[in-house]
Amino acid sequence: MSMNKVKLSQIIRDFIITLDTDDYVSNASDVVIRNFALRGIREIGFDLGKKIKSIKVSVESNDTITLPDDFVDISKLGIVGSDGIIRAMNMNGNLNYSRKYEVDSAGAATNETQNSEEEPLNIEANIVKDRQDDKTSTGTSSDADDFNAFIFENYIFQGGTGRLYGVGGGSSPGEFRVNLDQNRIEISANTDFTSLVMEYVADEARSTDPEVHVYAEEALRCYIYYKLCERKTTVPANEKARARTEYYNERRKANARLSHFTKDEALKTIRKNFMQAPKF
Repeated sequence: MSMNKVKLSQIIRDFIITLDTDDYVSNASDVVIRNFALRGIREIGFDLGKKIKSIKVSVESNDTITLPDDFVDISKLGIVGSDGIIRAMNMNGNLNYSRKYEVDSAGAATNETQNSEEEPLNIEANIVKDRQDDKTSTGTSSDADDFNAFIFENYIFQGGTGRLYGVGGGSSPGEFRVNLDQNRIEISANTDFTSLVMEYVADEARSTDPEVHVYAEEALRCYIYYKLCERKTTVPANEKARARTEYYNERRKANARLSHFTKDEALKTIRKNFMQAPKF
C-alpha cells in the first residue's frame, strides 16, 4: 500500500471506534457501515480520485477486446511503438459493429420483422448476429474515406520545400468503439494488432480491500455518517441536514487538495496552442 493511501478496512475500524453509545448511529451493524463505505468510494472516487489502470490486452480474432471486470470507462487505447511511446487510437462512435442479419442460401432474410399493428415483434427470431472473424467492408470507400489517407511528403523531410508549419493532429493507428452491451471494445477492421495497451477508469470498490487517498479519507467518513443518519427515522431533521452539509464541505476540501492546477500550469496550457501557423 502506498503511503498516501488508507485501506477501507482501517477507515471502517476507526469510524466504529469513534462512535459513542449515545450517537444517533451507534447501533449500526458492521455490514451496513461497510456497504455505505463502498458506495462512498464510488461516489467520491469517480469525481475526485479516479483509479486509473494501464494494462496490456490481447486482441481477439474478430478484432475485439474483452473489458476487465472492474472496467468503468475508457481513457486511452493504443499501440506501443519501438521507442516505447504509446500511439493512441481514436474513439469513433460511428464505427460499424460488423454484425450481420441471418440469410438463407438465396440471400433473403430468414426471419422477417413483423408489423407491430399485426402482431408483436419476435425478438428472438429477428436477432442480429454477432460480428464475424473475417470482417470486410460492406461497401466501396467514398471520396471522404480517401481524403483521410493523404500523405504529405515533406512531413518526413524527403527533400520537399517547407516543413508543414503547425501541422495539426488527427492521425492515429486505428479507431475503436466501446460496446458495453457485449462487454468489449471493437476496433476498426483495417488493423492487424495482436495486443494493445489500455488505460481505463477502474471501480476501486471491487477490490478486496479498497484504498482511499488520505485527502478523501475524512470525506468518506462524513459520507458514511450522513447516509447512516439519512436512513434512520429517529434522527432529527436538523442533524441530517448538518451531516449532509459537513459531508459536502469535506468533499469540496478534498477536491481542492486533489486538484493541482496551478497558475504556471494554466499558462502552459494556454501557450502550448500558440504556433507560427496561418490562421483562418
